[in-house]
Amino acid sequence: MATVDQGTIKQKVKYFVTETFMIGEDRNKLSDSDSFMQKEIIDSTGVLELATFVESEFGISIEDNEMIPDNLDSLDNLSRFISRKLG
Repeated sequence: MATVDQGTIKQKVKYFVTETFMIGEDRNKLSDSDSFMQKEIIDSTGVLELATFVESEFGISIEDNEMIPDNLDSLDNLSRFISRKLG
């Protein structure tokens, strides 16, 4: 797979998060470092939905031990994690 820069990753993930979880909310309020859980944007079920999207969109596999906030709980964290996985 061709390398994808972090800006493109963030853009794709932000679009998914805002379209899926922020219906009717001000989507511009989501900053790259906002915690999805602390801001109550995504709950535990939503994290699974987000992981499924990331796996299909970027062609990677997320292992159970990788399902942690350091990897999945903000646009910044996700873009770094996906970039590492795409290596």
